[in-house]
Amino acid sequence: MKRTEIRVGLIGVGVVGQGILRLLSDNAKQIRERLGVPIVMARMVARDPKKARTDGIARDRLTFNPKDVTQNPNIDIVVEVMGGVDPAYDIVREAIANGKHVVTANKALMAERGNELIELAERKNVDLYFEGAVAGGVPILRLLREAMSSDRITRLRGIVNGTSNYVLTEMGEKGLSFDAAVRGAQEKGYAEADPTLDISGGDAAHKLTILATLAFGAPVRHAD
Repeated sequence: MKRTEIRVGLIGVGVVGQGILRLLSDNAKQIRERLGVPIVMARMVARDPKKARTDGIARDRLTFNPKDVTQNPNIDIVVEVMGGVDPAYDIVREAIANGKHVVTANKALMAERGNELIELAERKNVDLYFEGAVAGGVPILRLLREAMSSDRITRLRGIVNGTSNYVLTEMGEKGLSFDAAVRGAQEKGYAEADPTLDISGGDAAHKLTILATLAFGAPVRHAD
């Protein structure tokens, strides 16, 4: 039977989730022309009813129970943008186990539990895409997984954390103190209100774990 639409379940309707909804809405005509069918946002899961950004979301499509997406036989693709490892891991794992394709930009999840999820996706013969988890504007992960899969990569070099790069540049070129450079990054919107993950190296470690796993063909553990 010919497919008439692609039905998506969105996990997380915060800033990133709202951005996805906006992009799908703004580009609906172009997406339909390219795919031949429309993408329909069938269900959306909010974690906290009190904090949920529900503007423009039909109430009958909003839920606070992830199982309404992961166990829904009418949903083809699950998009996870809630962040963190828990409960994201259980949600993504259940979606894959139920035969759904998954798209996530969750670098913490993929760095810490990604190897397990990739193996499960292969067993279930579904796709698990996580290009946005590392250098979202540069297709580096697909390059490593596909275009360079037959090459022998010996090392990785690059800037993987914009906040740290900005802070170090300001300190080196302008002589700013560390605290002043961090404040400047926050004022410009480069750093979060709590920049701990960036300045501690945690964000870079998550990204490097994912890159190393794909580049060297061996499961690298974030704990290592």
